[in-house]
Amino acid sequence: MSGHANSLRAILLALGANVAIFLSKLVAALITGSGAMLAEAVHSLADCGNQGLLLFGMRQAERPPTDDHPLGWGRALYFWSFLVAMLLFSVGGMFSIYEGIHKLSHPEPLKWPWLAIGVLGFGVVAESISMHGCLKEVNKAREGRSLWRWFHETRSSELLVIFGEDLAALIGLAVALVAVLATMITGNLLYDAAGTIVIGVLLVVVAIAVASEVKDLLIGQGVEPRRREELIAFINARPEVDVVLNVITLQMGPDVMVAVKARMSPAPDQTALVQAINSVERAMKAQFPDIRWSFFEPDITD
Repeated sequence: MSGHANSLRAILLALGANVAIFLSKLVAALITGSGAMLAEAVHSLADCGNQGLLLFGMRQAERPPTDDHPLGWGRALYFWSFLVAMLLFSVGGMFSIYEGIHKLSHPEPLKWPWLAIGVLGFGVVAESISMHGCLKEVNKAREGRSLWRWFHETRSSELLVIFGEDLAALIGLAVALVAVLATMITGNLLYDAAGTIVIGVLLVVVAIAVASEVKDLLIGQGVEPRRREELIAFINARPEVDVVLNVITLQMGPDVMVAVKARMSPAPDQTALVQAINSVERAMKAQFPDIRWSFFEPDITD
């Protein structure tokens, strides 16, 4: 019950970009001695590992239901997404802040600053390609909503994480580029250290924002508000249903569980009533293919 975004494509695109960027940043950081560059290298390495965890989570979410997990493993994806947010906070953000503070007390001169600028320029291009691919998938899912509203309403935790990572990466690269240029022009190493700290704070803010959204999914969220309205309208429009009394939905990773209480149209006997309910459920699952479990209760009042 979500847009037709291809999260796997966005993850693979981001992984390819971050592997290339990490290698180039690491070489440049070792040569130039730039703290901002090293922070960006660590950030890109963390992103590579994060995307690997997201791929693992997507695979685990496809495992079939068992007696111990009767509603499947779909919500495992939220656990791995939350873990990625925590790694972004600690490995990316906190390490960058630590490195910046260390540079303030133990400044080191930049070596080969033009190499650092070249690598950062390459990183901007690669991350822009990744961000463009991510935004293409986000635009499919947000269906005309603002990015801010999509960020709060989406139930696709993996796409949410990739969007947050790509956004932080682009801004971080810009900050690192400014820091290296300012240090090169003025000779003041304070700019390099300050840039490193700013990158760390940025990663911490993005990680907290992403973790806050994924936390709600871990606790248990229904489908997106507009999807719930569409579902209720669809059931109400069925001739077998007099009126929908209540609908409860639960997002289970890529799948959805739905419980419906409705007053049914008059039926001649119990067999006809059961057939009417089955007909509504079949139509509902055909219209909303991600509904994997449905529970339908006929009643006269909620």
